[in-house]
Amino acid sequence: MEIRFARESDLDAVNVLRKQVNDLHVAGKPEVFRPGFPDALRDYVRVIFADPAQRIVVSDDGGSVCGFAVLHHIVKPENPFMYARDFLDIDEFCVDEGHRRRGIASAMIGFIRDWAKENGFTRIELNMWEFNRDALAFYEAAGFTTYRRYMEMML
Repeated sequence: MEIRFARESDLDAVNVLRKQVNDLHVAGKPEVFRPGFPDALRDYVRVIFADPAQRIVVSDDGGSVCGFAVLHHIVKPENPFMYARDFLDIDEFCVDEGHRRRGIASAMIGFIRDWAKENGFTRIELNMWEFNRDALAFYEAAGFTTYRRYMEMML
């Protein structure tokens, strides 16, 4: 198993995993997420790949991409309420359904953490949907803590 930054030739395989994520989100919040995987969503991975503020990490199992994460360098300027913030955001994260519980996600988080430290980041953030309890359990086990919560009231 090799954890590395994606090459352009990996993007179709990354999209297979992105569709798994989208399907999970559609099942969990059908009033928010659109079903299917249209061209615009498929093609968006190339926008991410070309953006210098973003990186795609993949887990390569003998030439097969079985996990990915999208990293996004976020810079938020100071405002009257908050200090300026500069952090690494994990915008998307997935391990293929058939490869879970093998340490791949932990290895990917380790790779991301090490890369973030080497590049001067002092904070990694991510957000997730509350219905995804397996993801929550993993992120907590990996050392993430909740510091902010979004809530809703359905009418």
